[in-house]
Amino acid sequence: MRILVIPDIHLKAWIFDRAETILKAGRADRAVCLMDIPDDWNMEFQVERYRQTFDRAIAFAGTFPDTLWCYGNHDLSYPWGRLETGYSPYAENTVISKLEELKNGLPDPSRIDIIHRIDKVLFSHGGLSVDFLEWMNPGLLEEDIDEVLDAVNSTSQYRLWNDESPLWLRPQYRPVNAFRSDTYTQVVGHTPVDAIFKKDGFISTDVFSTYRDGRQIGESAMIVIDSQTGEYEKLQVPGRPAGEVCDAEEE
Repeated sequence: MRILVIPDIHLKAWIFDRAETILKAGRADRAVCLMDIPDDWNMEFQVERYRQTFDRAIAFAGTFPDTLWCYGNHDLSYPWGRLETGYSPYAENTVISKLEELKNGLPDPSRIDIIHRIDKVLFSHGGLSVDFLEWMNPGLLEEDIDEVLDAVNSTSQYRLWNDESPLWLRPQYRPVNAFRSDTYTQVVGHTPVDAIFKKDGFISTDVFSTYRDGRQIGESAMIVIDSQTGEYEKLQVPGRPAGEVCDAEEE
Protein backbone atom coordinates (compact mmCIF):
# COMPACT_ATOMS: atom_id res chain seq x y z
CA MET A 1 0.00 0.00 0.00
CA ARG A 2 1.20 3.52 -0.81
CA ILE A 3 0.89 5.90 2.14
CA LEU A 4 1.05 9.68 1.81
CA VAL A 5 2.62 11.29 4.88
CA ILE A 6 1.27 14.71 5.83
CA PRO A 7 3.86 16.39 8.08
CA ASP A 8 3.42 18.93 10.88
CA ILE A 9 0.69 21.46 10.08
CA HIS A 10 1.15 24.39 12.51
CA LEU A 11 -1.75 26.46 11.20
CA LYS A 12 -0.92 25.84 7.52
CA ALA A 13 -4.31 24.70 6.25
CA TRP A 14 -3.04 24.70 2.67
CA ILE A 15 -0.94 21.59 3.40
CA PHE A 16 -4.20 19.64 3.33
CA ASP A 17 -4.93 21.11 -0.10
CA ARG A 18 -1.63 19.72 -1.38
CA ALA A 19 -2.34 16.33 0.17
CA GLU A 20 -5.81 16.20 -1.33
CA THR A 21 -4.41 16.91 -4.80
CA ILE A 22 -1.92 14.04 -4.45
CA LEU A 23 -4.56 11.57 -3.25
CA LYS A 24 -7.10 12.53 -5.90
CA ALA A 25 -4.41 12.06 -8.54
CA GLY A 26 -4.04 8.46 -7.39
CA ARG A 27 -0.44 8.80 -6.29
CA ALA A 28 -1.19 7.26 -2.88
CA ASP A 29 -3.83 4.93 -1.49
CA ARG A 30 -4.38 6.63 1.87
CA ALA A 31 -2.77 9.19 4.17
CA VAL A 32 -1.29 9.50 7.65
CA CYS A 33 -1.13 12.95 9.26
CA LEU A 34 1.56 13.63 11.88
CA MET A 35 -0.55 16.54 13.18
CA ASP A 36 0.74 19.37 15.41
CA ILE A 37 -2.21 21.21 13.92
CA PRO A 38 -2.16 24.29 16.21
CA ASP A 39 0.41 26.97 17.16
CA ASP A 40 2.70 29.19 15.19
CA TRP A 41 5.07 32.05 15.80
CA ASN A 42 3.18 35.12 17.07
CA MET A 43 -0.23 33.67 16.23
CA GLU A 44 -1.61 33.41 19.77
CA PHE A 45 -4.33 36.02 19.11
CA GLN A 46 -5.36 34.64 15.72
CA VAL A 47 -8.10 32.36 17.02
CA GLU A 48 -9.88 32.35 13.66
CA ARG A 49 -6.72 30.96 12.07
CA TYR A 50 -6.83 28.08 14.56
CA ARG A 51 -10.49 27.44 13.80
CA GLN A 52 -10.01 27.52 10.03
CA THR A 53 -7.05 25.13 10.15
CA PHE A 54 -8.91 22.60 12.27
CA ASP A 55 -11.97 22.92 10.05
CA ARG A 56 -9.79 22.11 7.04
CA ALA A 57 -8.42 19.05 8.85
CA ILE A 58 -11.95 17.94 9.70
CA ALA A 59 -13.04 18.39 6.10
CA PHE A 60 -10.04 16.39 4.91
CA ALA A 61 -10.96 13.60 7.32
CA GLY A 62 -14.46 13.60 5.88
CA THR A 63 -13.18 13.33 2.32
CA PHE A 64 -10.57 10.69 3.19
CA PRO A 65 -12.05 8.78 6.15
CA ASP A 66 -9.37 6.09 6.14
CA THR A 67 -6.69 8.65 7.06
CA LEU A 68 -4.79 7.95 10.28
CA TRP A 69 -3.90 10.78 12.65
CA CYS A 70 -0.92 10.84 15.05
CA TYR A 71 -1.21 13.29 17.93
CA GLY A 72 1.64 15.77 18.28
CA ASN A 73 2.85 17.52 21.41
CA HIS A 74 1.18 20.77 20.36
CA ASP A 75 -2.17 19.04 19.92
CA LEU A 76 -2.20 17.32 23.31
CA SER A 77 -0.78 20.28 25.20
CA TYR A 78 -4.28 21.80 25.15
CA PRO A 79 -6.49 19.03 26.57
CA TRP A 80 -3.67 18.04 28.93
CA GLY A 81 -3.11 21.59 30.18
CA ARG A 82 0.59 21.53 29.33
CA LEU A 83 1.89 24.98 28.44
CA GLU A 84 3.86 24.20 25.31
CA THR A 85 5.92 26.83 23.50
CA GLY A 86 3.51 28.78 21.30
CA TYR A 87 0.49 27.76 23.36
CA SER A 88 -2.41 30.15 22.86
CA PRO A 89 -4.66 30.61 25.90
CA TYR A 90 -7.04 32.51 23.61
CA ALA A 91 -7.44 29.52 21.29
CA GLU A 92 -7.53 26.92 24.08
CA ASN A 93 -11.26 26.20 23.94
CA THR A 94 -11.20 26.15 20.16
CA VAL A 95 -8.39 23.62 20.00
CA ILE A 96 -9.94 21.33 22.61
CA SER A 97 -13.38 21.37 20.98
CA LYS A 98 -12.02 20.97 17.44
CA LEU A 99 -9.83 18.01 18.45
CA GLU A 100 -12.96 16.35 19.81
CA GLU A 101 -14.86 17.19 16.64
CA LEU A 102 -12.09 15.67 14.54
CA LYS A 103 -12.03 12.50 16.63
CA ASN A 104 -15.80 12.14 16.79
CA GLY A 105 -16.07 12.51 13.02
CA LEU A 106 -13.79 9.57 12.29
CA PRO A 107 -15.28 6.17 11.38
CA ASP A 108 -13.35 4.72 14.31
CA PRO A 109 -11.92 6.89 17.12
CA SER A 110 -8.82 4.66 17.19
CA ARG A 111 -7.77 6.27 13.91
CA ILE A 112 -6.40 9.14 15.94
CA ASP A 113 -3.78 8.08 18.47
CA ILE A 114 -0.13 8.39 19.50
CA ILE A 115 1.29 5.75 17.16
CA HIS A 116 -0.04 3.74 14.23
CA ARG A 117 1.17 0.82 12.16
CA ILE A 118 0.40 0.01 8.55
CA ASP A 119 2.08 -3.28 7.64
CA LYS A 120 5.82 -2.73 8.25
CA VAL A 121 5.77 1.03 8.78
CA LEU A 122 5.23 2.79 12.11
CA PHE A 123 3.96 6.36 12.19
CA SER A 124 4.24 8.73 15.15
CA HIS A 125 5.02 12.37 15.78
CA GLY A 126 8.48 11.85 17.26
CA GLY A 127 9.35 8.13 17.04
CA LEU A 128 9.42 5.01 19.19
CA SER A 129 12.72 4.00 20.77
CA VAL A 130 13.92 0.93 22.63
CA ASP A 131 14.88 3.18 25.56
CA PHE A 132 11.34 4.46 25.95
CA LEU A 133 9.87 0.97 26.02
CA GLU A 134 12.48 -0.21 28.53
CA TRP A 135 11.49 2.71 30.75
CA MET A 136 7.77 1.94 30.35
CA ASN A 137 8.01 -1.83 30.78
CA PRO A 138 11.00 -3.93 29.65
CA GLY A 139 8.67 -6.85 29.00
CA LEU A 140 7.16 -4.97 26.07
CA LEU A 141 10.33 -5.50 24.06
CA GLU A 142 9.34 -9.13 23.52
CA GLU A 143 5.61 -8.61 22.99
CA ASP A 144 3.64 -8.80 19.75
CA ILE A 145 3.88 -5.54 17.82
CA ASP A 146 0.20 -4.66 18.22
CA GLU A 147 0.38 -5.29 21.96
CA VAL A 148 3.34 -2.91 22.12
CA LEU A 149 1.50 -0.19 20.22
CA ASP A 150 -1.64 -0.64 22.32
CA ALA A 151 0.47 -0.20 25.46
CA VAL A 152 2.03 3.00 24.11
CA ASN A 153 -1.33 4.39 23.02
CA SER A 154 -2.87 3.73 26.43
CA THR A 155 0.02 4.90 28.60
CA SER A 156 -0.21 7.92 30.88
CA GLN A 157 0.31 11.60 30.19
CA TYR A 158 3.21 11.43 32.64
CA ARG A 159 5.08 8.94 30.47
CA LEU A 160 4.21 10.61 27.19
CA TRP A 161 5.18 14.13 28.28
CA ASN A 162 8.80 13.06 28.23
CA ASP A 163 11.66 13.79 25.85
CA GLU A 164 12.01 10.09 25.01
CA SER A 165 8.36 9.47 24.19
CA PRO A 166 6.80 9.19 20.71
CA LEU A 167 5.48 12.72 21.18
CA TRP A 168 8.88 14.27 21.83
CA LEU A 169 11.71 12.06 20.58
CA ARG A 170 14.22 13.78 18.28
CA PRO A 171 16.30 11.08 16.54
CA GLN A 172 17.59 13.74 14.15
CA TYR A 173 19.96 15.10 16.80
CA ARG A 174 21.64 11.98 18.18
CA PRO A 175 21.87 8.23 17.61
CA VAL A 176 18.66 6.52 18.73
CA ASN A 177 17.96 2.80 18.93
CA ALA A 178 14.72 2.59 16.97
CA PHE A 179 12.30 -0.12 18.06
CA ARG A 180 12.68 -3.24 15.88
CA SER A 181 14.40 -1.32 13.11
CA ASP A 182 15.28 -4.63 11.47
CA THR A 183 11.57 -5.12 10.74
CA TYR A 184 9.85 -1.73 10.83
CA THR A 185 10.57 1.62 9.23
CA GLN A 186 9.42 4.63 11.26
CA VAL A 187 8.10 7.88 9.82
CA VAL A 188 8.20 10.95 12.06
CA GLY A 189 7.78 14.72 12.09
CA HIS A 190 8.21 17.05 15.10
CA THR A 191 11.74 18.25 14.29
CA PRO A 192 12.19 20.70 11.40
CA VAL A 193 14.74 19.53 8.83
CA ASP A 194 16.17 21.00 5.65
CA ALA A 195 15.26 17.96 3.59
CA ILE A 196 13.48 14.65 4.07
CA PHE A 197 16.01 11.99 5.06
CA LYS A 198 16.36 8.57 6.66
CA LYS A 199 18.65 7.90 9.63
CA ASP A 200 18.80 5.02 12.12
CA GLY A 201 15.49 3.63 10.87
CA PHE A 202 13.61 6.95 11.10
CA ILE A 203 12.41 8.98 8.10
CA SER A 204 12.13 12.65 9.07
CA THR A 205 9.48 14.64 7.21
CA ASP A 206 8.95 18.00 8.96
CA VAL A 207 10.01 20.22 6.07
CA PHE A 208 7.28 22.87 6.11
CA SER A 209 8.39 24.53 9.33
CA THR A 210 9.54 28.12 9.10
CA TYR A 211 11.88 30.58 10.73
CA ARG A 212 10.54 33.53 12.71
CA ASP A 213 10.60 35.71 9.60
CA GLY A 214 8.37 33.29 7.69
CA ARG A 215 11.01 31.64 5.50
CA GLN A 216 10.45 27.93 5.11
CA ILE A 217 13.19 25.85 6.73
CA GLY A 218 12.90 22.77 4.53
CA GLU A 219 12.13 21.74 1.03
CA SER A 220 8.55 21.70 -0.23
CA ALA A 221 7.93 17.97 -0.40
CA MET A 222 5.95 15.07 1.01
CA ILE A 223 6.67 11.38 0.84
CA VAL A 224 4.68 8.40 -0.34
CA ILE A 225 5.96 5.27 1.38
CA ASP A 226 5.41 1.62 0.53
CA SER A 227 3.93 0.04 3.65
CA GLN A 228 5.55 -3.33 2.95
CA THR A 229 9.06 -2.43 1.82
CA GLY A 230 9.58 0.92 3.57
CA GLU A 231 10.83 2.40 0.33
CA TYR A 232 9.60 5.90 -0.36
CA GLU A 233 9.44 8.48 -3.08
CA LYS A 234 9.58 12.20 -2.52
CA LEU A 235 6.89 14.31 -4.16
CA GLN A 236 7.68 17.96 -4.71
CA VAL A 237 4.71 20.17 -3.83
CA PRO A 238 4.16 23.94 -3.95
CA GLY A 239 4.97 25.76 -0.75
CA ARG A 240 3.03 28.50 1.01
CA PRO A 241 0.55 30.22 -1.33
CA ALA A 242 1.77 33.52 -2.70
CA GLY A 243 0.41 36.48 -0.78
CA GLU A 244 -0.48 34.53 2.35
CA VAL A 245 0.66 36.40 5.42
CA CYS A 246 2.26 33.94 7.80
CA ASP A 247 4.65 34.37 10.69
CA ALA A 248 7.01 31.47 11.25
CA GLU A 249 5.94 28.55 13.37
CA GLU A 250 7.10 26.94 16.53
CA GLU A 251 8.76 23.59 16.26
